[in-house]
Amino acid sequence: MSRVGRSMALAAAVLVSAVACGADSSGGDEAGSCAYLILYQERTYRDVANVEFTVGDKLGDATKPPCNDSGPDDAKESATTETACKVEGISPKVAIAVGDAPGEAKFVAAYSGTELPPEVKKLLDGS
Repeated sequence: MSRVGRSMALAAAVLVSAVACGADSSGGDEAGSCAYLILYQERTYRDVANVEFTVGDKLGDATKPPCNDSGPDDAKESATTETACKVEGISPKVAIAVGDAPGEAKFVAAYSGTELPPEVKKLLDGS
């Protein structure tokens, strides 16, 4: 893949991550604007789309905080517990997989801004 192609793929992955909550499944108005966030060992992870990864050993529990972006009605929503697993070849300080089964796990990375960690870029590039 060319450098421009990789940059576009990276931008698309970040954009998909940023709009994790869109229209609800019934095709109605937007359900909210919360990104998919996971809290694990005092780090905040965000989902990254289109990453091919291998789920490793179970690490423990992670927390998915409530969205609560639509006003007082969301105040009833509470945090949920997710299973955190290692991603083969990447430190859990950089990325983890969350979900109850390896085939359903989401890839989440700890980063700020729009710049993904080099280890994650490598997975997106297919290197």
